[in-house]
Amino acid sequence: MANSTHTYSPDERNSSILININGELIPREKATVSVFDSGFILGDGIWEGLRVHQGTIPFLSQHLKRLWEGAKALDLDMGISRDALADRLFQTLIANNMRDHVHIRLMVTRGIKSTPYQDPAVTISGPTISLFQNTKRRIPASMIVGSGSIRFIHAGVTPTSRTPESIAIQNSTVFLDAFKPQRRATTKH
Repeated sequence: MANSTHTYSPDERNSSILININGELIPREKATVSVFDSGFILGDGIWEGLRVHQGTIPFLSQHLKRLWEGAKALDLDMGISRDALADRLFQTLIANNMRDHVHIRLMVTRGIKSTPYQDPAVTISGPTISLFQNTKRRIPASMIVGSGSIRFIHAGVTPTSRTPESIAIQNSTVFLDAFKPQRRATTKH
């Protein structure tokens, strides 16, 4: 595997995690969503990536605020309160016995469609809320300092195919040169 900004050390504990789908804890190998789900058919949904450090989720309130703002922009009814979703995040962490070096992918889609069609009126369920939690210890060579509020990865889809200096990350109207080599202390021998 080529080294990139997402390189991490595999962890065997991830093979037996429980995935939370709409509040139900399901073993990884049995976790599924319908092929009629809006997220699968249309990419109709929102997501947040969160980290867990020493049992806490830093900036959780900001993540949830941004998630609700995204839902409002898409006219997507979350079908759950922020507090209830936060509780669900922590209940899943506890069930998976995870406290540190954890990456959470929180995904919310509009829900299941009666037919593959864009109109929200053909949605026949509430939203699908999926929580994937994996232990991911990043490999130090891939650690890059960046903004936690970055929402749109514009040119970094294939970071291994470009030089770090050529990759820009777009955050609304601001472009950040987030991949500049970091200054390192050197010693003389």
